[in-house]
Amino acid sequence: MTDRPDNDDIPQVAASSTLALVHYLETRGLLDPDEIERETGLQLGTLNDPDLRIPATTHYRLWELAEQLTGDPGVGLHAGQVIEPERMGLVGHVFFNCDTLGEAVIQYVRLYRLINESVTLSFEQTPKQAILTWQPDNTAYYSRLDMDRTLAAAICRTRHFIHKGLTADWVEIAHPEPSYAQEYQSLFGGPVVFGCGVTRVAFSCEHLDHPIPQSNPYVYSAVLKQVNAVLARLQTRRSFSRKVRRLISRQMATDKIDADTLARQCHMSRQTLYRRLKKEGLSFQDLVEQVRRDKALRYVANDQYALGEIAFLLGFSELSAFSRAFKRWTGVAPAQFRSEHKDSPP
Repeated sequence: MTDRPDNDDIPQVAASSTLALVHYLETRGLLDPDEIERETGLQLGTLNDPDLRIPATTHYRLWELAEQLTGDPGVGLHAGQVIEPERMGLVGHVFFNCDTLGEAVIQYVRLYRLINESVTLSFEQTPKQAILTWQPDNTAYYSRLDMDRTLAAAICRTRHFIHKGLTADWVEIAHPEPSYAQEYQSLFGGPVVFGCGVTRVAFSCEHLDHPIPQSNPYVYSAVLKQVNAVLARLQTRRSFSRKVRRLISRQMATDKIDADTLARQCHMSRQTLYRRLKKEGLSFQDLVEQVRRDKALRYVANDQYALGEIAFLLGFSELSAFSRAFKRWTGVAPAQFRSEHKDSPP
């Protein structure tokens, strides 16, 4: 077994994702092994280990280097459109051996932490639409290039292996509008909005029943057993912050949120609470900010509450303080965000 980099305090990503980027550079004659090993601290030969996981920060540094080497700010979007079945990771093999696209989406969401621990993927279904949401656990670990690659790979692989005619109803992108923004709509087929704080892709629920051709139940069973064992180890290591998130969310509208209260609810001292969150690369204030931001985006978008009520529900002393925080999170005022998202599902 190859040694894993000694960086357990920050989120990890599957080395298969890093290997795919290295291969992309190699096929374009831009791979400089010495420079990449120097920048990332990785020996390229170790990336072939299917069990290897590397720090998300290392993976994201490689994306920045790839942008410099290619001179292409849209390198993530372009790399994600390359289809190489033999280079898919374990999760990819689970996904494309399910019976239907709906089952594949459920497995993709369940196993996403094996691909990238720094981002939470969730799935919701309305009467007409299926919506996938990517939310970074910490803005310090957000990478525009990696998110571009994730979205492009998801739509292009699904079209290649499952449903050639799949298009998105609409797309919301967390990062600001880049210079190559027009390529997103060409790729997804639906309208795209940037600077939304979270990344969401919606498509028709009718696609969920689409059968997956050439799925192999024997491959599915064997690979799923392996990834479930890896996921169990990962969830044991990183489940504490999810518990704290739930407690913060529950307490937000009723009490002033403070670490001492949350620590008592977890039957530990404040110092122990801080220490356990630090092991997951988070701080208590990070989690409070994330929960407050996520709730703000949902409340403002669905038009159920007045802005003053939302400020109160999120623990702000006055509307102006909430408005300043919301503009810091999204780049726009709450009223403008609500106007732009009034047709989106809650």
